[in-house]
Amino acid sequence: MLNRVILIGRLTKDPELRYTPSGVAVTQFTLAVDRPFTSQGGEREADFLPIVTWRQLAETCANYLRKGRLTAVEGRVQVRNYENNEGKRVYVTEIVADNVRFLESNRDGDGGGGNSGGAAREESPFGGGNSNSGRGNNNSRNNQDPFSDDGKPIDISDDDLPF
Repeated sequence: MLNRVILIGRLTKDPELRYTPSGVAVTQFTLAVDRPFTSQGGEREADFLPIVTWRQLAETCANYLRKGRLTAVEGRVQVRNYENNEGKRVYVTEIVADNVRFLESNRDGDGGGGNSGGAAREESPFGGGNSNSGRGNNNSRNNQDPFSDDGKPIDISDDDLPF
């Protein structure tokens, strides 16, 4: 059995971050994904897909994603149901994401250093600055993935894992 989805689209509004009663972060947003064909009138159509993220990924999405941002989502399709206030059974189909990539640089306040060349790049949620995550020998590589250069083991606690 296989239930895997990969989508690239734009957010229709800012993500909504909430917490479950037990304190687990959950974010919901809608991704507009173009269809690969046009309508009879020659217009491009899109599907608007609800996306759900959990735990650390939810907090990262809430902090860094904004309306209109080009984003890649990888996850699975989930169908759930519940009974509404009128006693009717309601079915909800959504994408539960386990990997989200930010495909554009931040358009707001980046001082003209945006991604105008058309090439997609992943935005690092680790921020800029000159500290480079405590490493003193790579200060010229600001705003890049701090784990991509030397292959040394990374100390990750179980709290950092999404599963």
